[in-house]
Amino acid sequence: MALKFFEIELRNIGKQKYLRLDFGYRYFFDIQDAAIYQNSNLVKLKYVLKEVHSKKVKKGELDDEQYLIDIGNIERRFNNLINIEKVNSIGSDKTVLQNGDIIIPKMQPQMGNIFLNLEHKKYIGSTELLEYKISNDYKPRFLYYLITSRKFLSNLAKLESGKTHRRVNPIDLLKIKIPKIPKPIQDQIVARIEPIEQKIKQLKSQIKPPQEIINKVFAREFGFDLEKFKETKKEKFFEVELKMLNTPLIRSTVIQNSLSTTFLKNFLTQTKTIYLKNILVNKIHRGKQPEYTNEGIKVIKTANIQNGEIIFDEVLQYVSRDFYFKNIKKTGIQKFDLLLTSTGMGRGKFALYDIEEKAFADSHISIIRFNTQKINPYFLKYYSQSLFGTEQLKYIEMQIKGTPEIYEEQLKYFQIPNIPLSRQQKIVDEIKAELDQQKKIEKEIEALRNEIDKIIEEVIK
Repeated sequence: MALKFFEIELRNIGKQKYLRLDFGYRYFFDIQDAAIYQNSNLVKLKYVLKEVHSKKVKKGELDDEQYLIDIGNIERRFNNLINIEKVNSIGSDKTVLQNGDIIIPKMQPQMGNIFLNLEHKKYIGSTELLEYKISNDYKPRFLYYLITSRKFLSNLAKLESGKTHRRVNPIDLLKIKIPKIPKPIQDQIVARIEPIEQKIKQLKSQIKPPQEIINKVFAREFGFDLEKFKETKKEKFFEVELKMLNTPLIRSTVIQNSLSTTFLKNFLTQTKTIYLKNILVNKIHRGKQPEYTNEGIKVIKTANIQNGEIIFDEVLQYVSRDFYFKNIKKTGIQKFDLLLTSTGMGRGKFALYDIEEKAFADSHISIIRFNTQKINPYFLKYYSQSLFGTEQLKYIEMQIKGTPEIYEEQLKYFQIPNIPLSRQQKIVDEIKAELDQQKKIEKEIEALRNEIDKIIEEVIK
C-alpha cells in the first residue's frame, strides 16, 4: 500500500471544535477543504440540512404499538425500509422520528443507511438516527441521491472516529460542502433518474428476504406450522404460571414467556435435536478489541456481518500480523467458523466464514468452531439464520439479567436438528439455488443504482 504525505499548517488543527489529528480527517478538511465534488459554487450542508430535535421514549412498555426501526432496517443506498415490525415494548431508550424530511445515522453513515420520510410517518428508532429538515433550495430526491453516491459515502468514512462503534460527528457532517445546483437542473436530474427508479422497483418486487426463503424450506422439511407461529407472534396478551416466571437468573420478560417463544420451545422439544455443545471442537469465545493498522490481517466486526454474509467493502480495517499472532488463540478466525454478533446494537447476527484467508475477530464477535464431520457448515449457517436460530437467540439473551447480551454459556444449549448429512446437503442445495437467483437480481439492481451515481456526477462536473 503506497504511503501518502501532505503538509498542513498547525493552526488548521484548531479550526474544528474537536482535536483530530488522524490522516483522513485532516486530509478531508485541510487538503480537500471539506469539498467532495470539484465545483465552483459550493454550499455547506448546514445551510441545506437543519437538525430536528426529536423526543425520546424511555425503555419499557409503550402506550401503544409503534413501528421500530434500527440502522439495519434501512436499505443501503436505497430509499427503503425493510423488515420493520410493530412493537409494544422496547429494551432501550429510543427516539421518536416523525418531523424530519431525511434520517441520517451518526454511526457509520458511510454505509448509506439513509432514508427520506417526506410523509412524516411516525417511527421509534435508535438514538443513533438523526432527523433533518431539507432546505427549500433542494429537491429531496436529488439531495438523497447526491449524499448516497459512492463518492460522497467514501468521503464520509474519513470523518469517522471511535474504535468499536465508529461515528461521524453531526457537526462535521454539516461542514461538508456540496454543489449548489439550480432547482430547474435538479428537476431535470430527477426526471432522468425516475425511469431507473421504476426499473429498480420492478426488480425489487421479485426479491424475497433471504430469511423468508430459508424459513419456508426449514418449516416444510421439519413440519413446522409457520402460519400458526406467525399468529402467536401477534398475540400481545397471554397467561403464564407464576412458578415459570422468575428465578435468580431467569427474567419474567415478554419475550421469555410469549406464546411464540413457547410455541417454538415446544416444537424443538418434540423434534430430534442436538445441542451446539455436542458439535463444538473449541470453547465458544469472543474476540478482542483491535489495535488497528493500515494493512495486515482483516478485522471482522459487527458492521461486516450483513444479511448473513461477511461484507468488507467500505468497512475494511486491519490489525498487524504481530498483533494477530500474539492473540490468535482468542481472536483468530478459521475457514468454516460460525460467527455471531453477541453484544452491542447489532447483536444477534450469524454468518459463516467460508474463505481460506486469516481474519481477526473484534470483541463483539463470538467464534463458534464446530466439527464439520458432524454437521454441514452451510446447513448450520442457514439454520442459524432461520427463525429457528434467530428466535432461539432472543430468549437465550434474555436469560441473564443486565445489559442485553448473548453469552457463550447459554449458546451451548442452542438446539439444532439432528438429521443425516445427506439430508442436510439436500436442504442446503435447495436454499442456495434460490438465494443465488436472488443475488443475480440484486446485481442488476446495484448496476442501475450506479447509473444514478453517474448521472449525478455528470451534472455536478
